[in-house]
Amino acid sequence: MIDLQSITKTYAKSGAKAVDDLTLHVDGGELFGFIGPNGAGKTTTIKLMTGILAPDQGTVTMAGHRMDEDRLAAQRLIGFVPDGNDLYDRLSGMEYLNFMADIYQVDAQHRKQHIEKYLDIFSLEDAVNNQIRSYSKGMKQKLVVIGALIHNPPIWILDEPLGGLDPRAAHLLKEEMIRHCNAGNTVFFSTHVLEVAEKLCTRIGLIVHGSLKAQGTLDELRSGEVGASLEELFLELTDDGGEIA
Repeated sequence: MIDLQSITKTYAKSGAKAVDDLTLHVDGGELFGFIGPNGAGKTTTIKLMTGILAPDQGTVTMAGHRMDEDRLAAQRLIGFVPDGNDLYDRLSGMEYLNFMADIYQVDAQHRKQHIEKYLDIFSLEDAVNNQIRSYSKGMKQKLVVIGALIHNPPIWILDEPLGGLDPRAAHLLKEEMIRHCNAGNTVFFSTHVLEVAEKLCTRIGLIVHGSLKAQGTLDELRSGEVGASLEELFLELTDDGGEIA
């Protein structure tokens, strides 16, 4: 469903490559974890995948739609949760969700079903008619997730989606991610919590200095190091013991 072919993105000011000749394929049914040190290129890669940025070289294809040829069709197949929850603070939660549903042209019946389902899952029913500026960080994150998935897209791209969520909400979101993949869809998410990636993902990719250093199942990444944790593998492959993000 996700196909990146030799994508490269260079910072205009410094000339440094944020993403360097990265090729990656993620199939339907996969829950793919994306990890790497701070500044490794995770968020830039995600911005290229979602069409926020255009690559200097290479192609991005979502479920058969190339981003450079049919960007809107590709973006309609994506539910994107960015790292951060900048919202229209003077809207109510419900106004924001209806705004997102309008953007994705979700009909009244399906938006009602989706909103009711996720408000119940994330316990936001009592707050949905309040202005967003009254929400906590965790409540805003829940609202962003509901809005991003309101059109039931086959591809979820989630950049640090668990940040700010309480343990119950984080658990429920992880269950939804698994359920989405079990239905033949795709979840691609970045995380700095290596234990989550280790337990949740069918495959994992490690990016370092803009290049894909390793990818595969946990057993494949171990390469014979039986019992090695993802944290141990991360530190070995990055070879600097640096901060994980």
